[in-house]
Amino acid sequence: MTMLTSEFEQEAVTAEFSSVAVIGLGYIGLPTAAVLARNGVNVIGVDISAVTVEAVNRGEVPFVEPDLGIHVAGAVAQGKLKAQLTVSAASVYIIAVPTPFLEDKSADLSYILAAAKNIAPVLKGGELVILESTSPPGTTQKLADFIMSVRPDLSLDGSDGHPVVYFAHCPERVLPGKVMIEIVTNDRVIGGINEGAAEMASRLYRIFSQGKMLETDAATAELSKLVENTYRDVNIALANELSIVSKNLGVDVWELIDIANHHPRVNILQPGPGVGGHCIAVDPWFIVSADSENTPLIRTAREVNDAKPGHVIRQILAPYVGSEMPVIAALGLAFKPNIDDMRESPAVAIVRRMALERTDATFLVVECHTDKLPKELLGLPNVRLASIDEALATADAVALLVDHDKFREIDTELLIGKHVVDTRGFWPSNVSR
Repeated sequence: MTMLTSEFEQEAVTAEFSSVAVIGLGYIGLPTAAVLARNGVNVIGVDISAVTVEAVNRGEVPFVEPDLGIHVAGAVAQGKLKAQLTVSAASVYIIAVPTPFLEDKSADLSYILAAAKNIAPVLKGGELVILESTSPPGTTQKLADFIMSVRPDLSLDGSDGHPVVYFAHCPERVLPGKVMIEIVTNDRVIGGINEGAAEMASRLYRIFSQGKMLETDAATAELSKLVENTYRDVNIALANELSIVSKNLGVDVWELIDIANHHPRVNILQPGPGVGGHCIAVDPWFIVSADSENTPLIRTAREVNDAKPGHVIRQILAPYVGSEMPVIAALGLAFKPNIDDMRESPAVAIVRRMALERTDATFLVVECHTDKLPKELLGLPNVRLASIDEALATADAVALLVDHDKFREIDTELLIGKHVVDTRGFWPSNVSR
């Protein structure tokens, strides 16, 4: 199923969804709000951050995501997108708030619950409530049950003549750095709670989506997103484990994987300094917490990837055991290349752990997509931001932690004589590895 094919169909659907409230204007919520608004829907963006609300109302984006700024600026200029701190009446509510994990690796659903509390008072019946936040199986049902508990005058099935509110789960499946492309082209998984909810959600997403609408129940939709990222996590764990084995055996792991991947049924992913971001580093734990007795493979993969930063730290610091005050350049802090998102970033964790372990060392951090350190590194006296030129000129060691395109401009001649740790296979093997 593709986007609406005629102006008549477009008008009919946008009339059905006269206004959409997007709760949470972060890496998923704001692109969703912008693409809906650019397709003629009146969108109200809601966020708890006054800074974010003010930025959006100026037509600005408070984080790095290619092409998003054009859509936000255009939607605001057309009067189709506005942001505010409070929830108001709408025909559709899309919840796109964070779902971090707690100390025991179970999901923290407090942001979803807070959104539900704010939505419940303004419902009248007939609205569609969509949960986009990545969630453990059963979360959308809990969301619906909570709202029904505080609004007994509403229902999921029209019982006792009470107006119906529709609930669905539609997990985001986009790649940071390519969100504005993939939000349109990717297939959508639509999981309904009550009758008619999935069909209604499909009609909404067809306003802008060229992908197929894969309708199912909510629990299957929730689990599908977790499974997609768990598949990648397990594959990355294999690559990371191979990188350690290869290092011990004197083998170039990138050449090894490239050769192995020439087999027609083998596709090993690339190793790195660990796994970060709010998806692959988090989602597998939601499956483990849902059924801890039957997920030993998923748990082990997570443990392998969580342990990789420790291996990188030992590799970086190995030449300086017993010596004093090395200067170490750390290239990159984001969890993936060419963005500024540092959520669960192994690069941040590596720098922080090294700085605390070697208080006599100086750490020059180069991050070309931000001009400030993340909160995890603030207050560490031996860590500061530096330019590429300063870091390369000053450092005894260079650790490439994120493969930003900007770092491809580095003249590898400048690395001669330095201890180089390349966690991404970025440079030729005679430079590092």
